[in-house]
Amino acid sequence: MKPVAIIGSGLAGYTVAREFRKLDKTTPVLIITGDDGGFYSKPMLSNAFAQGKTASHLRSQTADQMAAQINATILTRTQVRGIDTAKQTVHTSAGEFEFSQLVLAVGAQAIRLPFAGNATDQVLSVNTLDDYAVLRDRLSAAGASARVAIIGAGLIGCEFADDLHTGGHQVTLIDPNPAPLAALAPPAISAGLQTALQTRQVQFRLGTTSSSIDRTETGLRITLANGEHLDVDVILSAVGLRADIRLAQEAHLQTERGILVDQFGQTSVKGIYALGDCAQYAQADGNSITLPYVAPIMAAARAIAQSLAGTPTPIAFQAAPVLVKTPSYPIALVSPTLAVMKRGQWENEQSDNHPEVSPSICRFIDNDGVMRGFAVAPQEAKIRNALLNELGTVKTAAIA
Repeated sequence: MKPVAIIGSGLAGYTVAREFRKLDKTTPVLIITGDDGGFYSKPMLSNAFAQGKTASHLRSQTADQMAAQINATILTRTQVRGIDTAKQTVHTSAGEFEFSQLVLAVGAQAIRLPFAGNATDQVLSVNTLDDYAVLRDRLSAAGASARVAIIGAGLIGCEFADDLHTGGHQVTLIDPNPAPLAALAPPAISAGLQTALQTRQVQFRLGTTSSSIDRTETGLRITLANGEHLDVDVILSAVGLRADIRLAQEAHLQTERGILVDQFGQTSVKGIYALGDCAQYAQADGNSITLPYVAPIMAAARAIAQSLAGTPTPIAFQAAPVLVKTPSYPIALVSPTLAVMKRGQWENEQSDNHPEVSPSICRFIDNDGVMRGFAVAPQEAKIRNALLNELGTVKTAAIA
């Protein structure tokens, strides 16, 4: 029997394999990965330092353990060089392998900004467990209370800032936007997060960018576009991820920002699926979106596993809040789509019913008076769940 082949051993790839094995005990499963194949929670990378967790602490199972658990063959440290969709073969550094069906779970790549200067090779990005190990080594070499610059004050940048500061380091966030988390959160929540981090002595350089990075006698120097200089020991880039569509493009699958998939998670070639950070999902309104979060990965994996097992199943995404792991100011948010953002506005509410946390609650209300998104901080389960129940309804009164 030709196997179901899965390229990628992150949450997306392993979840498809697990779900498929629940439905089909006999069809061979082949997983091909460029890393060591260990299973870990990628969201933990941005809040593990202060807890003293090393890369080995974050790895919950080895490739051998995963292979035994899901009865699969796992090829580790193996590079995929191409896919022949007609012959249904995958060409790798370990040879050529046939497949009956194929799942692309190749994730995303860290965006690398072009900088001037003689130390651009010193800029780190953390997108894998190996990257996290490098960051820990670099911080250890810099010593206690290292000076850390984080380029990008989005979700990951803010999480790292809170975590590394708690771990004893001096942190500065650099971002061209006027506030942190500007692309996801309403202004009131962004302002609350900035205040909370500044209270903990995290520094901000907003409304500017990094133009050059150079070595100095004592470390690294960042020159900002506004002419200011920052002398630091470690530089972390957290400007975002870009879907890895290289294999898909070479195989002539349809791509845009990600690998285009239909309601079943199937690409433009029958029997080849994609999910996770690399996928761009079709929507009922004719648009398509990327969904680089855990809940959409789980939903897509369950549906794709059903389809692989012979029961075509559309992916049913449910509204699920993104939890921003900034303990100084924990946030839950459901951001409206860009199309919806053009026809509505954020409305803010300060709840007097929870004086112990005094949360700030923001609802996005469209032009028809319907709630299409929300953000709350500091967040707690009771308020978060109540707001989830409000989604899609006409604006209601304040949460009791």
